[in-house]
Amino acid sequence: MNEPLAERVRPKTLTEYVSQTHLVGDNGTLTQQIKRGILPSLILWGPPGTGKTTLANIIANEIDRPFYTLSAISSGVKDVREVIEKAKKSGGLFTTKNPILFIDEIHRFSKSQQDSLLAAVEKGWVTLIGATTENPSFEVIPALLSRCQVYILKPFDKHDLVTLLERAIRQDAQLQKKKIELKETEALLRLSGGDGRKLLNMFELVINSEDTEDVVITDELVLSKVQKNTVLYDKTGEQHYDIVSAFIKSIRGSDPNGAVYWLARMIEGGEDVKFIARRMLIAASEDIGNANPTALVMANTTFQAVSTIGYPEARIILSQCAIYLATSAKSNASYAAIGKAQQVVKQTGDLSVPLALRNAPTKLMKDIGYGKDYQYAHNYENNFVAAEFLPDELSGSSFYIPGNNNRERTIKEFLKNRWKDKYEL
Repeated sequence: MNEPLAERVRPKTLTEYVSQTHLVGDNGTLTQQIKRGILPSLILWGPPGTGKTTLANIIANEIDRPFYTLSAISSGVKDVREVIEKAKKSGGLFTTKNPILFIDEIHRFSKSQQDSLLAAVEKGWVTLIGATTENPSFEVIPALLSRCQVYILKPFDKHDLVTLLERAIRQDAQLQKKKIELKETEALLRLSGGDGRKLLNMFELVINSEDTEDVVITDELVLSKVQKNTVLYDKTGEQHYDIVSAFIKSIRGSDPNGAVYWLARMIEGGEDVKFIARRMLIAASEDIGNANPTALVMANTTFQAVSTIGYPEARIILSQCAIYLATSAKSNASYAAIGKAQQVVKQTGDLSVPLALRNAPTKLMKDIGYGKDYQYAHNYENNFVAAEFLPDELSGSSFYIPGNNNRERTIKEFLKNRWKDKYEL
């Protein structure tokens, strides 16, 4: 029998279900709905191996509904329509026996495939349960999402994972052929990354690799049998954005340890070296700016270097740059300035360029005043003249407010000396 352990010990009832007490505990949201027998269409959103498919099956069993299942990986619009037709024949509209249609990895459905579900959900031909590891706000079309409740499943905690192991030892007939002692579990728990299915299948791999009837599970044994710890990191999913967000926030927060840790997570997850370097280029300007202009030079050099070198050596250069940015003085004044200016542009529209600032490449343009009275700064003392460079309607506006750091305090003094009280700094 080749069925994996995780499948053999899959729970069949809510009482057997481990974790997600906020949903299926005594007072959980889904528990109450199951008791009443009234279930809305819903999306189960959570990391891999947290029991989404199991929960869908249990719900169908508990409320005694016809149950149909599709996988978004292998199903098309034709398959969806065929299942909906079967479901229409097996249940009544908006009855307690309304069939359940479970779609695994619904985020992989195209827009047209998701569109094909709308009528069935809206007219009550089926109750949809979709499972996804991706944020449904981005991956499920708004029309379908508005017709579903979204329930979030959390990764298994340490206690839950140990419970899964102990229950498997007690219940699985194949494991009971051996005498198993869980002496140490740290390696199994760490390598699982909170994924219950991964945990159980690794556990079975370790057990089956031992020829003796007595098996003592230790961290050393697990690490020797499990070849590689595959880091939980989806380069196209939400985890991708969460981790790079943590990376940039660590740099912004001047924490080199946090920056290097999240950098390591991305590197071990196989993130594109250019993506990481590009994010640091943005941070160098957005979060450091003129507090340390060399940061942008450093980030740009890093981008060019890692693009040429690639992994594995690129990790050293990325680390150096991340630490440099994290330990640099910070200012978002330039970032704030362009944001303010863009907002004013949106509010005021296309204000006229003052005549003195207009280019006058032809005689006609000169005759009508283009460039007239323009004061060439280099003709004045200190290469400066207090002219007006904004549209008349915005005269005296300040967009750039220097930050409170050594470099920008110097800039602030420069502007005060030049402009006196014209701009509020």
